[in-house]
Amino acid sequence: MADYSSEEFLISVITGLLPEKGNAAVGAASPVPGSAVLLKRELTGGALRASLIQGTANNPFTDGGRELFDAAGQGRIDVFFLGGVQIDGQANLNLVGTGAYPALERRFPGSFGSPYMYFTVPNVILFRPEHTRRVFVEKVDFISAPGVSPPDVHRIGGPKALVTELCLMSFDRDKGRFRLESVHPGHSVEEVRDNTGFDFDVPDNVPTTAEPSDEMLGVLRSKIGREIAGTYPDFAERVLGYRAEMTA
Repeated sequence: MADYSSEEFLISVITGLLPEKGNAAVGAASPVPGSAVLLKRELTGGALRASLIQGTANNPFTDGGRELFDAAGQGRIDVFFLGGVQIDGQANLNLVGTGAYPALERRFPGSFGSPYMYFTVPNVILFRPEHTRRVFVEKVDFISAPGVSPPDVHRIGGPKALVTELCLMSFDRDKGRFRLESVHPGHSVEEVRDNTGFDFDVPDNVPTTAEPSDEMLGVLRSKIGREIAGTYPDFAERVLGYRAEMTA
């Protein structure tokens, strides 16, 4: 097994969660999910479409976020990625700030289209590399996007999985709870518990998350590095070792 970076490992984990076909969209400032979607597209021979909202490379939208939201509302987006300053046990996301609203201790950019995408995209993958009690709290200070809804609320979309630096979790929408699916190499169930502020389900036997294969890393560092460099050149060079050639 070849050596790999933490980012390459997370790309591999997310790639394993993506469907074999459909349309996976990625928001701005998301090089790890973006690389995973491009890698899955390559591995499926193009059966999975990749829509990166940032930049122009691999971006099919001509009207930015408005066109993305329109596509999601029409059911043309199958996978999307969300995160949060805080995430709680019901998969509620806080993107507004910490503290008692409206007198927040810290203020962040805000929700933008997160609640809309959370309701309309069938499979939302939550991605938050930092796994600490600062992020994974018992109850978010402000609900920017709710993870669960009352039975009488029409909702097509919602959380499918959570990927962090420590583990992979799935989300049971009927129970409104996370379930630990695997723990990343070098970490433990106890470490996940110690760094999570909410309760979650744990199976009797928790496997170790699969590591990326040499073949996957080869594709990632070559073809995907070249493709993601069109959107995130610094990331492609720092993480994947791909340096875009400068032209006069």
